[in-house]
Amino acid sequence: MGIHIVDLSIFIGYLVFMLGIGFYFLRKNKSKEDYFVGGRSMSAGHIGLSVVATDVGGGFSIGLGGLGFAMGISGSWMLLTGLIGAWLSAVFLIPKIYPIAKKHHFLTFPETLSFHYNATVALVAGIISLIGYVGFTSSQILAGAKLASATFPELSIHHAAILMGIIAVVYTVIGGIKAVIYTDTIQWIILMVGLIFIGIPLSYVHIGGWDALQNHLPQSFLSLGNVGFIQFFNWLITIVPIWFIGMTLYQRIYACKDVETAKKAWRIAGLFEWPIMAFMGVLLGLFSRVAFEQGMFADIGFAANTAFDPELGLPLLLSHILPVGLMGLMMSAYFSAIMSTADSCLMAASGNLITDILDKIRPTKEQHSILKSQLITFIIGVIAIALSTVMTSVLDLMLYSYAFMVSGLFVPVLGTLIYKKPNSSAALLSMIFGGSTTLLLILFDTQLPWEIDANFFGISISAIIFLIVQNTPKTNAQFKTVG
Repeated sequence: MGIHIVDLSIFIGYLVFMLGIGFYFLRKNKSKEDYFVGGRSMSAGHIGLSVVATDVGGGFSIGLGGLGFAMGISGSWMLLTGLIGAWLSAVFLIPKIYPIAKKHHFLTFPETLSFHYNATVALVAGIISLIGYVGFTSSQILAGAKLASATFPELSIHHAAILMGIIAVVYTVIGGIKAVIYTDTIQWIILMVGLIFIGIPLSYVHIGGWDALQNHLPQSFLSLGNVGFIQFFNWLITIVPIWFIGMTLYQRIYACKDVETAKKAWRIAGLFEWPIMAFMGVLLGLFSRVAFEQGMFADIGFAANTAFDPELGLPLLLSHILPVGLMGLMMSAYFSAIMSTADSCLMAASGNLITDILDKIRPTKEQHSILKSQLITFIIGVIAIALSTVMTSVLDLMLYSYAFMVSGLFVPVLGTLIYKKPNSSAALLSMIFGGSTTLLLILFDTQLPWEIDANFFGISISAIIFLIVQNTPKTNAQFKTVG
């Protein structure tokens, strides 16, 4: 199954167009505020689409299709937690942090922690966030490479990782956050149009429609009740906290022109997560399960009733059913999802390293900051590409870093929302003990009661530590000297 020249031309044209957007914004960035938060002038529509593209992008390609394949339309409940997280953040977080961030010209998430706590808390948070987002960037490039290789067999994973990585890194480096947000908007529109008008209808017809769904799937796959409380609870405690500690999200809050714009953007993002993307993603995964059961993938070694990776179902389905021309369009949409997450994670890692770590050690004059920002972003991008080509365990790094981020940073953020004078010692200790608890539980593959996610225990320990120290007399004096 070779790559048709028409499909290849469309796909290459899409990549070149993404680069063009980066070059367009190259001379429009005059300061670090332009580069990292878009001059604080972005509209709700662009920010909202960028948020959902970043949050669902790679997860859609890897996760939602696999959930639809494995459990049916009930997998859509996973993104309900995204809607909950977005709307809770709009109500409680944005009105609290935006005025302070605009007044003090914050560019990153840890700067907010520095304002409420001290420099030590911010530095630790910046390091945690940097590690997490380098891992995220690498994992998205690797995931995209695997999907590209599955779709275009002539393209090795190694070469695909280099190709996708270079494109994502170059337009992110030269264009900054505006290039990322505008390309996210375009990528999201391409993805939506591709799914609604190409992927879903053609897949449905090709597998044989409703009769095929009923004949080849368990009845539970067509029910919204095929998910247990523990599963939904694990999704809830894993996904909702990221809306309060995600560096990519803080950059977009800061990029809005005012509080109401940010709140509107978050409401838009929530609705796109669920029900819109949730059901489109799992439906395509469901269709790929039917195709697998029908033996559609047998010619490439995946016969029905054999071991099969659920996350490969969707790209293999599309590669089998789409005609010349539409294949190139759909693959452009498909890889848009991944690249929209990779570029945002790269910007987040760059912001953490420059603003929260390097600038605290050795401040740089403003006239040199754009070039420095671009150089640091490029270096991080190269590291991410290198990791994606030589380490299959980079996905483990992503999971570990993500767990550490959520378990370590969520409670200190809640502390800033609840207390007028949150304790810096409480924040620092809760970050260390909360994140470490989750990380150790994962590393030692600990059997947890009722199959509850390790994040629950990490967040619980973090909360207990925070409350104890926060309410212990005289602890406010500790760790203050660094701030």
